Amino acid sequence: MINKTVKNVTEALVGVTDNMTLMLGGFGLCGIPENAIKELVKRKVSNVTCISNNAGVDDFGLGLLLQNKQIKKMISSYVGENDEFERQMLSGELEVELTPQGTLAEKCRASQAGFPAFYTPAGFGTEVAEGKETREFDGKMYVLEPAFKSDFSFVKAWKGDTSGNLIFKGTARNFNPCMCGASTITVAEVEELVPAGALDPNQIHIPGIFVQRIFQGEKYEKRIEQRTVTPKS
Repeated sequence: MINKTVKNVTEALVGVTDNMTLMLGGFGLCGIPENAIKELVKRKVSNVTCISNNAGVDDFGLGLLLQNKQIKKMISSYVGENDEFERQMLSGELEVELTPQGTLAEKCRASQAGFPAFYTPAGFGTEVAEGKETREFDGKMYVLEPAFKSDFSFVKAWKGDTSGNLIFKGTARNFNPCMCGASTITVAEVEELVPAGALDPNQIHIPGIFVQRIFQGEKYEKRIEQRTVTPKS
């Protein structure tokens, strides 16, 4: 059995340096790699490009990196919950590439599968398609989108084993799985780390072949981005 376990988040992030391109999983604040983000803040890596569906909130998630101005460029889909992100974007301090949500997910998945690019109808006729190749299929126009190229993927799973096999929970399955194996190195942090063979093979979402390093995370806050409750009648 190949053991991909590392002792902690510090060891998991060995090799991360300035100017890298990083993928970070999660949807909103659900299933984000909290430990990895805090370690990036601690290491003070700078001028990084971050690929993530969301940009966190002002005091949590990727918002912590934005506060310290460690991010040079954000490639995201939904960024409406972060005031500091808005300020930096409007002032020109932060380079931003807004990407349709499905296209962002597919650019990750294409990289994971080894495809250099793919055609999608999303964005045709808009600024998204400017400077890109377009082509007609069966009377419909498509835009050629390149797959992402990145140095590290940081994902968060519910359970994992020492061989790197992962099980995600709920909404955390939106972007975490397609970012596994989409970078040169994939680092997985899990809530529960078990011995190889302890997970039901039929329940595994991502096989260990897509993961290079795995560790058990700690002190997860699991914040809610927008808490909505039913008013009392």
